[in-house]
Amino acid sequence: MSDMTLNAGSFRDPSGHVYESGSQILRTVHERARSAYEQVRDSGILSELVAAGQLIGCAEVERDNWPSQLSDVAYLIEHPRIPFISYPYEWSFYELKAAALHHLDIQIALLKRDIVLSDASAYNVQFIGPKPVFIDLLSLRPYREGEFWQGHRQFCEQFLNPLLLRAILGVPHNTWFRGSLEGIPTLHLAKMLPLKSRLSWNVFSQVLMPASLEQRALDAPEASIEKAKSNKKLSRAAYNGFLLQLRNWIARLNPADTGKTVWGEYANTHTYSDDEAGAKKLAIREFAASVKPSRLIDLGCNTGDYSVAALEGGAEYVIGFDFDQRAVDKAFLRAEDQKLNFLPLWLDAANPSPNQGWKQAERRGFVERANADALIALAFEHHLAIGRNVPLQDVVDWLVSLAPVGIIEFVPKNDSTVQKMLALREDIFPDYDEAAFESAIRQRAALVGKQVISASGRTLYRYDRTGAR
Repeated sequence: MSDMTLNAGSFRDPSGHVYESGSQILRTVHERARSAYEQVRDSGILSELVAAGQLIGCAEVERDNWPSQLSDVAYLIEHPRIPFISYPYEWSFYELKAAALHHLDIQIALLKRDIVLSDASAYNVQFIGPKPVFIDLLSLRPYREGEFWQGHRQFCEQFLNPLLLRAILGVPHNTWFRGSLEGIPTLHLAKMLPLKSRLSWNVFSQVLMPASLEQRALDAPEASIEKAKSNKKLSRAAYNGFLLQLRNWIARLNPADTGKTVWGEYANTHTYSDDEAGAKKLAIREFAASVKPSRLIDLGCNTGDYSVAALEGGAEYVIGFDFDQRAVDKAFLRAEDQKLNFLPLWLDAANPSPNQGWKQAERRGFVERANADALIALAFEHHLAIGRNVPLQDVVDWLVSLAPVGIIEFVPKNDSTVQKMLALREDIFPDYDEAAFESAIRQRAALVGKQVISASGRTLYRYDRTGAR
């Protein structure tokens, strides 16, 4: 076993930490957590949840195989590696909803076995393709008779409130959540809700009443502490009923902003003819077949047409990124329905997720996680170069840096999409042309293929920086 490196996001839990050791993901169980872990393990629920795909795999490592620096811990657990670590502020509405329901389903199953979750962090859920999986083994602990749900406030701020932001107000959660890593405070959401939504019992019980209690606690902290100490116990049946009621409500939530968006409808409104779209898909299939990437990034994935083409060609796993909320919603529902090895995520490519959190390392940025074998960026570069005034050279440099091989589509100025982008602004892009694009690629990689795929001159460029000099 090679040297172990502490995961930068694993420092808050005194019960154990997560380490990386080569290709291995390892979790320590400290002595203080031994009894709780053993009770949970011996109940048989861990193996059941793992077999059902609800919990990440966990296998105890024989002590003889432990690194010497871990001699003082109770257990060492090995987990399989998640293909791509994503965060709630990168999820679509439906991904966040799926994660919330997954969390509640696990809680409901655990309670039947006298076990609960000690917290309700959205970061404890990851996705393998469109399927959510719970990853924090040490959040499981024995149930204490009469206890309340300790993680309720955290669940609301990291799951429920972001969902309600869009379900009631039509506002996506992503940028707010990214700027506030602990979620959306209930006090803040309560101030924004319209009168009509306030008449809902669910909104009253899960948002307005908790917000009122929180405000009282801020106004009179000592009295609130005394009242909390004297609170009555909660029966197991009431605990379970509370979870079921919340689950049933969340299952019915949908985005309020269901109208059309430009890119959410792109699959039906793009400027390609059927033959041109077919040729483009074929090119992606052939590229994936020749490279056989274990992990491919699709920048500007839209609803997933070309991600699917890459999977059909031989890509094992595709992570797609798009700025359009509705497009990502549709892509996720498609991946879920067709059981694809495809994870679509939200991304503002001009402002990608940075390293942030404690010591600016707790949550890793997009570039640090974007360790892919191949890249496709189709009808994408002009959104940065023309739409966001990023120099074309910089756009190409960034794209080529994300994977050793890939296909980047160049959209010329005479294309109708670019013409629409320039219709209401001055053309300040004299260096935006095919020659400059090709030159930018050759400065970073070998240009190994070129294919015109539309009447307007859209062209697929295949690069390979592994052999570039």
